[in-house]
Amino acid sequence: MISINLTQTAEYALRAMSSLALRSDQGPMRANELAESTAVPLAYLWKIMRRMVDAGLVVSAKGHGGGFRLARPAEAISYMDILGVVGYDAKAGSCVFGWGQCRSEKPCPMHPTWNKLNESFVDWARTTTLASFGPAASGAAPAGRSRKSQSLRPPAAEKPSR
Repeated sequence: MISINLTQTAEYALRAMSSLALRSDQGPMRANELAESTAVPLAYLWKIMRRMVDAGLVVSAKGHGGGFRLARPAEAISYMDILGVVGYDAKAGSCVFGWGQCRSEKPCPMHPTWNKLNESFVDWARTTTLASFGPAASGAAPAGRSRKSQSLRPPAAEKPSR
């Protein structure tokens, strides 16, 4: 399986925004709860969420009943919107062959296929929104879990069997 390598910040931002989308009908989500549900360190989460607020993707409120919530409907926030806030540049890309930037005017031997993969990823990120995944798309929670208890925390690493 091929894996697109995003920066840690980009992955954390996608996790946090997805978690907010899953809970959008339940009001704001406090930072510590968001950090816990996404396995993003709280200090790192604060920096990411500040950028999301500054970009107008998230609204933040202090005090009782405060927290973070999406600033607009989940279907109006694309993955590219989120990735752009944390510095992903759809035009930038390193050459898979090791020649620096991926350039059409001086292509490496893999350029046609590598460029096609990058274009597919960018198209996916521009057209996929926070409303187009799992329970957020159907409004249902995974079997045996309420929407309130959903977590985007990665599964715990399995211990090696002896």
